[in-house]
Amino acid sequence: MHLTKDEEQMLDGEQGYAIQKSMEILVALGRIYRAEKLIRVGSVQVAGVSYHNLGDAGLEFLNKLAKDGKVKVLTTLNPAGMDLEDWRKLGISEEFAEKQNLVIEAFRKMGIVISCTCTPYLIGNLPTYGEHIAWSESSAVTFANSIIGARTNREGGPSALAAAFVGKTPYYGLHLEENRVPDTHVDVKAKLKTLSDYGALGYSIGKKVQNKIPYITGIEDADLDKLKTFCASVVTYGAKPLFYMKGITPGSEKQRLPKESIIIQDTDIQEAYESINDDV
Repeated sequence: MHLTKDEEQMLDGEQGYAIQKSMEILVALGRIYRAEKLIRVGSVQVAGVSYHNLGDAGLEFLNKLAKDGKVKVLTTLNPAGMDLEDWRKLGISEEFAEKQNLVIEAFRKMGIVISCTCTPYLIGNLPTYGEHIAWSESSAVTFANSIIGARTNREGGPSALAAAFVGKTPYYGLHLEENRVPDTHVDVKAKLKTLSDYGALGYSIGKKVQNKIPYITGIEDADLDKLKTFCASVVTYGAKPLFYMKGITPGSEKQRLPKESIIIQDTDIQEAYESINDDV
C-alpha cells in the first residue's frame, strides 16, 4: 500500500495521537483489502455512538482521541443510546445518561456535528454524485451509493472516525468502479401501494440476490420516504449496500442489463409480509 510522505508522518505520530491511531486503523484496513492507496473523502458519518455498545473502554478511547483530534471533513453522528433531551421520560437511568453524555461530549470536542440521525443526507451531510465518502450506517450507505450516486463502503465506527481525522479512506471495495457493476436484473411486476410495500420489496429482493448487485426495473413511483424505506430493508436482508434502480439511480442508464434475471410478483410481497410477521 503506497503512502505519501505526509501519510507516513501521520503514521509515525508526527501529527499527534489521534492521527497516528487513525492511520494505524486505515492502513491495517487497506492492507487487509489490498488497497493501493488512500483517497480523500468529502464527508463522514460515524456509527457506534451508544454507550451501550462502547462501554467504559470505548469511552476512554474516545476521550484519548478527543485530546488532540479534530475532524478534517464534515462529520455527523448516528443515533445515540437515548434521546439526548427527553431521556428521563423514556425511563433511562441517571447512570446511563451520564455516560452517554460523556460520549457525546467527546465527539463534540472532535468537531463532529451532534446530529444523532441515521439519515444524514436530510440534515446537510449530502454528498454529490461520484464523491468518495466514508459512512457507517447501513441504510445511509445504501442511500448514498444507490440514490445519490456517491461512493462509500459500509464502514465500522472506528474506521469512519479514523477517516474523519485523516480526511481519507482506503481505496477498495465500492470506491472502485469495477466493483459497482450490477449482476442481477430484478423486474418488479408487483403492485406497490403503501410505504410498507417498499419495505417488503426490499426484504424480498435482499433475500433473493444476497451478495449480488441488483439492477431493478418496474419501479415507476418512488418518493423519498419510499426510497429511504427500501434502502433500509434491502441492505438488512441482502449483503451489498448498492443497487441500481432504472430512472432513479444516477448513471443507471449507462449500465448493461444483467443476463441473470428474477421477477418479483405480488405473491413475493405477500410472502415477505408473512415472513417478517413470523419473525416478530
